[in-house]
Amino acid sequence: MAKLLIAAALLYILWRWLQPKKKAPAAPPPRLGESEARAILGVDAAAGPAEIRAAHRRLVSALHPDKGGSAELTRRINLARDTLLRG
Repeated sequence: MAKLLIAAALLYILWRWLQPKKKAPAAPPPRLGESEARAILGVDAAAGPAEIRAAHRRLVSALHPDKGGSAELTRRINLARDTLLRG
């Protein structure tokens, strides 16, 4: 009887260990205001989509992590572009 209880306890422990782990909820994406996004890209309020894309391309080509820039800077530049082109 004791062997059966030990086997059942071990099976239960193994079963619990193999269960998928619960993941933490993802953080909401950061938000930028329109004026902050324009300041990051260096465009004025009258800039159209073509100017925004050109400024983004210029900044990313100079500040990309593969060219010595930082990943955080590139993330903020992409976020600024997305903010301005969405709204």
